[in-house]
Amino acid sequence: MRINDPEAIDTLLTEAKTIAVVGLSSDASRASNGVSRYMQSHGYRIIPVNPNEIRVLGEKAYARLEDVPEKIDLVDIFRRSEDAGRHVDEAIRLGVAGVWLQEGVIDEDAARRALDAGLVVVMDRCILKEHIKHKR
Repeated sequence: MRINDPEAIDTLLTEAKTIAVVGLSSDASRASNGVSRYMQSHGYRIIPVNPNEIRVLGEKAYARLEDVPEKIDLVDIFRRSEDAGRHVDEAIRLGVAGVWLQEGVIDEDAARRALDAGLVVVMDRCILKEHIKHKR
């Protein structure tokens, strides 16, 4: 498998039901909020992961991925590239199906670690834009 494999993206968007969004902000003007709101409106369960939030989009927020008490299918990362790797490593430890690094979030080493661990890896792509393409 490779990073941004189109078939793997389609599979993730079809099979993932619960998405933990790292860096999800309650600020409606932030991309993380708008993208997550869109995904939530299309039937995905969104779990906010942000130590600075209590609730976002009607869901309880968690400080770390490891704090989430339910199964996560996909981890969507809205963090600076230099911070993404530790969240990818958390996702690997949790055994999630895939990690999605949003547009502008690039960490080749972390992506390679995730691929080597058997995760689907999407990097430097917007999940909302890919979902719109997928629906066609």
